[in-house]
Amino acid sequence: MEIPVNGETKVYGIIGYPVKHSKSPQFQTAAFLSLKINGIYLPFEVKPEDIEDAVKGIKALSIKGINVTVPHKEEVIKYLDEVSQEVKYIGACNTIKNTDGYLIGYNTDAYGFIEGLKEILPEPHKKSFLIIGAGGASRAVLYGLINEGVQNIIVANRTVEKVYQIIEDFKTLNRFVDRIIQPVSLDQIEKKIDNVDIIVNTTSVGLKDEDLPLFDYSKIKKDHIVIDIIYKKTKLLQAAEKKGCLYQDGLPMLLYQGTKAFEIWTGQKAPVEVMREVLEKK
Repeated sequence: MEIPVNGETKVYGIIGYPVKHSKSPQFQTAAFLSLKINGIYLPFEVKPEDIEDAVKGIKALSIKGINVTVPHKEEVIKYLDEVSQEVKYIGACNTIKNTDGYLIGYNTDAYGFIEGLKEILPEPHKKSFLIIGAGGASRAVLYGLINEGVQNIIVANRTVEKVYQIIEDFKTLNRFVDRIIQPVSLDQIEKKIDNVDIIVNTTSVGLKDEDLPLFDYSKIKKDHIVIDIIYKKTKLLQAAEKKGCLYQDGLPMLLYQGTKAFEIWTGQKAPVEVMREVLEKK
């Protein structure tokens, strides 16, 4: 089906550096076509030093909605007119809506993670988690889990201070957060792994095949659920598969953060299965 481009076409897109690898143009465009919305979604490669100009360009060109990916999720915030509660806690923005030149920033990653998780674990609040990493993706995952009522979370990071900073930042989200989150260093993972139900990697380790393991993957047990937010079968997920674990890569999170962004921009229910079908095509 051809994309009908004319004077009424609304422009959406994604900014990142690099951005050529993004799967968002395919599945967002499929959503517009499915609902007969006269819209087009384009990738815009923006160098870090040009991010302020890029945000001004969103207004100047009347681009209706933008997704934001690395390395701009944090930096973009200072150039927006307003941000959602999620952005304030997570410290990262991945979705911008332009209403007559007024830009509001959202973070749909937390929603994306939880919706993806519920495909394999309908009641996450009953389980205990090990989260590896303490960057923006980890903050999004933790925000989602805490809002779901999860009570036991171990967060492992090379720099433990970053985990303590998350606890401090989340105190107004949940006053018991210092009881919910237990900070540990990466070398403590193997001692703690038997105490959790779900293992989640939020770091970029595994993106490259030559990356060293985060911990001794032979310690994974068959009854663990293993999630890697990278959308490929990483060595962590390969190890989980060998053990017979239930596991999930980052595609469900990508799908659902995209459906939420679509709904923020258009006010319409996203055609989830249409978007999923495009994403899952190899």
